[in-house]
Amino acid sequence: MDFNLTPAVVRLLQAFLEDPEAPHFGAELIKKAHVSSGSLYPALRRFEGAGWVTGETEDIDPSEAGRPARRYYTLTPLGAREAHLALAELSQRVRPPATSPGWSAGPVAEGI
Repeated sequence: MDFNLTPAVVRLLQAFLEDPEAPHFGAELIKKAHVSSGSLYPALRRFEGAGWVTGETEDIDPSEAGRPARRYYTLTPLGAREAHLALAELSQRVRPPATSPGWSAGPVAEGI
């Protein structure tokens, strides 16, 4: 599946890849990836639909826990591979060529 790699989606994938086997809940991902809920939940639905993540609602009694049950999202092996490949491809696409006009690290480095 081809995702639109917006900055929010890139940060979300990076957050998952920091610990690919760890489950994450929404508020944690919002904080970790610095994304809004308006970006997070549509991306998670697309990731689930593509098989990149699995979602599971925790089995708690909300009245006992004093909060609603959380939905935990875990990166699948397919998701880890595809996320890594997507980010690597993006990195190659946005990397400036070392020989681009005006590029010279020498004078800048010497002036430090």
